Amino acid sequence: MGLWLYLQRITVKYFSQLTGRNIAVITGLYIVISWLLLFLVGEKQLSSSFSTFFYYLVVTASTVGYGDHSPETALGKWMAALFIIPGGLGLFAIVVGRVATLFVSVWRRGMLGKRSLQMEQHILLLGWNENRTLSMLRMLLHEEAGRRTIVLCTRSEIENPMPDKIEFVRVTSYTNAEEMTRASIDKASCIIVDALHDDVTLTAALFAAGRNPNAHLLAYFDDEGLSDLLKLHCPNAECIPSVAIEMLAKSAVDPGSSLLHQELLSTDKGMTQYAIDYPTTQQPTTFALLFEHFKYQHDAILIAYEDGKGIQVNPPLNQSITPATRLFYIADERVDDMTWPEPAS
Repeated sequence: MGLWLYLQRITVKYFSQLTGRNIAVITGLYIVISWLLLFLVGEKQLSSSFSTFFYYLVVTASTVGYGDHSPETALGKWMAALFIIPGGLGLFAIVVGRVATLFVSVWRRGMLGKRSLQMEQHILLLGWNENRTLSMLRMLLHEEAGRRTIVLCTRSEIENPMPDKIEFVRVTSYTNAEEMTRASIDKASCIIVDALHDDVTLTAALFAAGRNPNAHLLAYFDDEGLSDLLKLHCPNAECIPSVAIEMLAKSAVDPGSSLLHQELLSTDKGMTQYAIDYPTTQQPTTFALLFEHFKYQHDAILIAYEDGKGIQVNPPLNQSITPATRLFYIADERVDDMTWPEPAS
């Protein structure tokens, strides 16, 4: 038993030290020695053609054993039985095991958020709030429909909640440059910050704005004062405050208001609010003409536009709309094939 344990430890020790390079060298030596042995024992059929020899070696080592090629001499059969088959089986098992281990390792690193992502023009979500984050991810996946990759980056000790739909990166800090580079923060087209605490959201948003000033930055705050502080340093940031109290008060006066707002925000059912830019190739027009076109051509309701003064809801019908103006409308689904009215002659 002592000898058996010793051999077992030696085997485990040396097999665990087999690197990819060592396996490649051993495989090369196995191929060369096998060919030399077959050549020396007179197996001309197997050693005269490299393609035939390699085919025989692979079929034998993988235990497929078609039988269309086999040793013909007695010594050739001994070589196959004592070296080619045992050596091939061992190498085949090692290679398959290493490849399987590699795939499992890559998959586990992805599940644990340890991989470095190489992508651009993606949506980067910083923070984890369990059900709220899951709901946001589902809405983003529905809205994007595969157009942009969604990356969840969090400090929480979790695994990828949607491994078949999103990418995942786990970090220790949202302000660690090296770790955030793994999430390709510099190349994201949109960065959403929704951390557990407002102070973390603020620092993460400031860091994101410094690393990627061209990204569309959104941050959710419970404290509206921090929204103002972020806007002071990042004027282009879009801050989303908590509207729970306002919704309670509004529903108390106008029952059903909360249900209406939920439907306008939900992408899964009912009418939803969307935005689109009036193309720069179009001529200036009026809100009335666009309102009529949206309703009759796309069954959508135009409700507002955005100019230098902010968002103007329910503007006068004679309001002029110039190219590059952002328009807001309500529809059952986003209008992907939006048409525009012909300019008046």
